[in-house]
Amino acid sequence: MLTAAQNLRNHAKLTSPSIFVINVRDIEYFTVVAEHGHLGRAAESLGLSQSGLSMSLRRMEQHVQAKLFKRTPKGVELTTVGSLLLSRMRQLRLAHEDVIREVADLGQGLAGHLRIGASRGIAEDIVAPSCTALARVAPKATVKIAIGMLHELLPLLDKGEMEVIFSGISTRREDLYQEKLIDDNFVVYASVRHRLAHRKQVSLTDIAREQWVVPSTFILWREVIRTFEQNGTPPPKIAIETNSASIRRRVVSCSDFLGFGSRLFVQSSKRRFKLVELPVTQLSVSRPVGFTYRKNVYLSPIAVRFIEILRANAKQIVRDL
Repeated sequence: MLTAAQNLRNHAKLTSPSIFVINVRDIEYFTVVAEHGHLGRAAESLGLSQSGLSMSLRRMEQHVQAKLFKRTPKGVELTTVGSLLLSRMRQLRLAHEDVIREVADLGQGLAGHLRIGASRGIAEDIVAPSCTALARVAPKATVKIAIGMLHELLPLLDKGEMEVIFSGISTRREDLYQEKLIDDNFVVYASVRHRLAHRKQVSLTDIAREQWVVPSTFILWREVIRTFEQNGTPPPKIAIETNSASIRRRVVSCSDFLGFGSRLFVQSSKRRFKLVELPVTQLSVSRPVGFTYRKNVYLSPIAVRFIEILRANAKQIVRDL
């Protein structure tokens, strides 16, 4: 195991100017070996001989004056120095990509490609109309949207594969900028034909007797269960779990099942799917929703414009609710 003094010396080697004399191709080869964890597979993917790849790695180790890999029964794995070097290379790659995009954006104005992430259930209500508004002011721009939970989208943000995430904001990381736009309230909903649909007030006891359709892997559902327990009421009976918003809407609209979801989700669906929010005053669950991006990185003009549109649309939604 490396001592603290050895770690400090290795860190100094990797942060000194001498690292920049390393051949760019050797850096690329080093990264591929780190990803594969195997010299043979890495050489095959690069179209090189294994001996040529080994020679490239030896040059890298001579430059940093330290071993970068250690052999294992399954192949190779990074040493402490190798892991630090890989981290630095990724930072340099992201910085390089930011510079290239910034220069391109200066020449294109609001043209360019925007990569965003959005949580399930709210993408349709705020992100979709925001993309439509963006197309009006920047018709040459293209957009790629990834849908998923925040914990699924953050790794893509960290890798530089997307610029902005619009979702619930629950994480606390110093390297991220987060801004809340709305409080997303969660409500119980049903078909307009449901026996509880037209009541002025619905109790926990009333809805506990029903069967429910709920999102899978839904963290806030724990708060629902806790509310029932605190009121001495049996917990809801879950009939169907799915992360498909479309399936949840359709099943509830043509059955006696109850749904639980974002008020935005219900408001945008009630006309088409004939859904209604049930006035369950004893049940109050909400989450802050907003956008997230990495601090101290370049945001393209198209990303900045998109964030401005998100803010404006969120304000309008709050006024309409």
